[in-house]
Amino acid sequence: MHVFALIASDYRKYKKYGGHFFSIVFLTQGFWAIFQHRIAHFCYRLKIPIIKHILLIICLLWQKLIEIITGISIPSSVQIGHSFYIGHFGGIIINAKSVIGDNCNLSQGVTIGVSGREASRGVPVIGDNVYIGANAVVAGKITIGNNCVIAANSLVVNTFEDGVTLLGVPAKKVNNNSSKGYI
Repeated sequence: MHVFALIASDYRKYKKYGGHFFSIVFLTQGFWAIFQHRIAHFCYRLKIPIIKHILLIICLLWQKLIEIITGISIPSSVQIGHSFYIGHFGGIIINAKSVIGDNCNLSQGVTIGVSGREASRGVPVIGDNVYIGANAVVAGKITIGNNCVIAANSLVVNTFEDGVTLLGVPAKKVNNNSSKGYI
């Protein structure tokens, strides 16, 4: 998708949850963070080296400003699918090499990061339609399937299949309820 189509899909997702243009654009920190990320990721993917590096420096400064204001850190290299939604303010850290699918929701305090040793060291790949609850940590070279729910305060360090609910430290599959209704 083109950068403007991605921004439009994010905006529609925020609007779906009851926001209005003014409140989404001017008062919603999650939208500010994903908007900044979309522009920075577009610059990150540019093929013109000199222009790319100049724009990335500007985007890095902009990202740091957004991070200070919102408490949300999304580096320009993160791959995020369309219709991304950050439900609440602050404490969100996403590793620069993470991959997040389409139509995902994150709550406050979520960390998506690197973990593991040697061959098992890496970052998560998160599928489509995944809901990640407040203060959850998803870390390591793992894959989270499509349509999953990660409950609040869970620590996910293992790969899980599609359509399950995960809970606990470390997270375990508690049922086959998908993210339908959460997203």
